[in-house]
Amino acid sequence: MNNEELLTNDIELTYGVDDNPTLVKKILFGLQHIFAAFGGIVVVPLVIASALGFDAKITTTLISATILASGIATIIQARGFGVIGSRVACIMGTDFTFVSPAISVGTVLGLPGIIGATILGAFFEIILSYFIKPLMKLFPPIVTGTVVCLIGLTLLPVSIDWAAGGVGAADYGSIKNLSIAMFVLIFTLILNRYGKGMVSSASILIGMVAGYIICIPLDLVSFTAIKEASWISFPKIFEYGVTFDIKAVIAFIPAYFVTTIETVGCLKAIGETSQIHMDEKRVGAGVLADGIGSMLGGVVGSFPNTTFSQNVGLIALTKVASKHVAVMAGIIMVILGFLPKLAGLISGIPQPVLGGVGIVMFGTVAAAGIKTLSRVRLTERNLLIIATSIALGLGVTFRPDVIAQLPEGLKMIFSSGISTGTITALILNLVLKEDKVEKIIVEKSEVA
Repeated sequence: MNNEELLTNDIELTYGVDDNPTLVKKILFGLQHIFAAFGGIVVVPLVIASALGFDAKITTTLISATILASGIATIIQARGFGVIGSRVACIMGTDFTFVSPAISVGTVLGLPGIIGATILGAFFEIILSYFIKPLMKLFPPIVTGTVVCLIGLTLLPVSIDWAAGGVGAADYGSIKNLSIAMFVLIFTLILNRYGKGMVSSASILIGMVAGYIICIPLDLVSFTAIKEASWISFPKIFEYGVTFDIKAVIAFIPAYFVTTIETVGCLKAIGETSQIHMDEKRVGAGVLADGIGSMLGGVVGSFPNTTFSQNVGLIALTKVASKHVAVMAGIIMVILGFLPKLAGLISGIPQPVLGGVGIVMFGTVAAAGIKTLSRVRLTERNLLIIATSIALGLGVTFRPDVIAQLPEGLKMIFSSGISTGTITALILNLVLKEDKVEKIIVEKSEVA
């Protein structure tokens, strides 16, 4: 046995990967996943549209297309079709990694250029999916545990900003916002810890609904987006055209490489919390689904898709790892993509409510990473890998301006604390060799 091999997860799951809950439960559990990811899904098109000066019509179209693309990619990933898809509870959505290249390409070639780069760039990730075996060797538990821990730690500042009312809010950090977030947090914890059956499993959803209702009389819920949205909207393929330009594709390739690395780490994390072994074949199928989902995203007028790390915490917290739940979440998102008013209802969830559940979910992810690392023999070498990777990952997260002077390509790669920490862990794991004394200790422990 390898000294870093993981032990069996001792958390008893309510629903395993292949378990199929009732339709009502799948809908409720699926909505939890959507609520956890929805903010990230709709924010990316909003940021890109704002930076490029798109009008309200194009912006609304982009949001609907992004939701639809996320749903399609999630179904492909979770259900699986032949050799495509990891067949685990993985939620897909567009990622901030692609914001910078999308804006740089859009400034020159507009939306058609972004769509073209999204489609052609996806081929790069599809090709990478066939070389996952050598990539998997780079992800022993010392690396996986560090990555999972970083996923949670780097997302915690996001949840704190949500709890305070959202970045740039006039009432940021107000007593009202923090009180709502703490109420949702405590209420969710009580339901999860002391609730029975469905109440415990759906604690995130119940907590968010309760917070949403409380925010209505406090005038924190805006129904403007719901009123202005149409009832039904069908995406038009290449509605605004498509431009294929090699320079635009080159700008997207570093982002696709980064998301491939993050997808491998995220799928390994899901496997850990879902108590299944994610071998190279399954992970490769997941990366392939990632690439195909991105390509389809471009076809319907959206941006590249990748795995959503926010949702890993839901599995550990609710003990629901069923892939059928993720498929249902994908189906609901596809429906939302055609129904802008319902999408507006969900996108109107107040920031403090998201913050309350986000603190619990992201903290759970970080704790899962710590749990994984606790099963790794903490030699001097391994401590150096963990310490340096987490330090650099959090350093970039807390002080993003530190990479402001780097070339655009490097800036794109290291703009995410997750990618920075992951790359650091990968390199140190290869460069730092165990000395003879450490190897002897490991061998003796294995014999014992």
